[in-house]
Amino acid sequence: MTEARRTVGVILAWQVAASVCYYSVFAATGLIQSGFGLSKFSLGIVVSTLTLGYTLFLFPMGAAVDGLGEKRVMIGGLVALALGVLGVTLASSFAFLLGAVFALGAAYASAMPATNRAIVEGVPDSHRNLALGVKQVGVSAGAGASALVVTGLAARAGVPWDAGFYVAAGLAFLVTAAFSRGYPNEHDGSGTISIPDVRGLADNRAYVLLIVGGLFLAATLFTMTGYLVPYLTESVSISVGVAGLTLALVQVMGSTGRVAFGGLADRLPGDPVNASALIMVVLAICSAALFFVLPMMDARFAAIAVFALLGLSVLGFTGLYHASVTMLVAPSEVGAATAGAQTALNSGALVIPPLFGYVADASGYAAGWRVLVVFALLAAVFFGGVVKQTA
Repeated sequence: MTEARRTVGVILAWQVAASVCYYSVFAATGLIQSGFGLSKFSLGIVVSTLTLGYTLFLFPMGAAVDGLGEKRVMIGGLVALALGVLGVTLASSFAFLLGAVFALGAAYASAMPATNRAIVEGVPDSHRNLALGVKQVGVSAGAGASALVVTGLAARAGVPWDAGFYVAAGLAFLVTAAFSRGYPNEHDGSGTISIPDVRGLADNRAYVLLIVGGLFLAATLFTMTGYLVPYLTESVSISVGVAGLTLALVQVMGSTGRVAFGGLADRLPGDPVNASALIMVVLAICSAALFFVLPMMDARFAAIAVFALLGLSVLGFTGLYHASVTMLVAPSEVGAATAGAQTALNSGALVIPPLFGYVADASGYAAGWRVLVVFALLAAVFFGGVVKQTA
């Protein structure tokens, strides 16, 4: 177990650095909106373009992980993330900005296939839910750190809005150097990069139900994190700095949920995927209820409290989701299966943020949050289907 803990620790550090780079864009949505004079709909296009780059490169990255092994992909991916986040700072027009965030998203596509395979190869099956939950903490920890750094620096007089992006790039370069020396194991791939067997994955009914449920709940996740800062500043009269702290709090709550729910799933009796799916059903229903009451929370502390609980439920499901994916396929298919699963998550983020922005522009934020209620309930239905398949 000592070697397994070291593996998880090194992967966690890598994931934090990668997520700091990627989620810097989410932390800067309010700054980008004002800096480029964007409507809510155009801001949604920025978030969707970032996600589009991420999505289109998931299967190529998954194939690279299965063919070359995870270490090489993780080193190259983190260097590309550092360069991508620097590209955002050079944006001089909206079109340039879209190109930069697309490249940043493409680089981040290396994260899930590579880190999931590293966990599968380096951690015993009996601790996989917990290990993947801890690894997923790196996502929320990195996102929370980026929120604090980007908004915190931007709030200082005389500091440019993109100062936090330089910090993110520097961290990525440092972690790359440390990871290349400190990663305890390097697991060889098949030696060839081939097209994933998508048809074989589609024949796995539990897998299909799982990723469709993930699509709907992730749609609410990406939309919530993308619009949290603008919503709080415009509708609840909260400063950019406090809104950034709220986004960081959401990520902390997400980290708590990923570890706690992963540990709970490992301890529940019966099939481990069934246990994870049951928990995800509950989380999706709770998320729907919270999105429903959010527009009613006019007081600052009440709105912040609802967002914190949404962090626990909406962000807390991803560790269980990825653990279930790895347990529904053979180890040799983890890269491809993860790519498919993450593609499903990202697909919701491609369409729903602009839809949310369009509804919010036309009818106000309250109507937009009601849309997310529907998507959370749909997620609960599909996760319930996984429960029936694995009972």
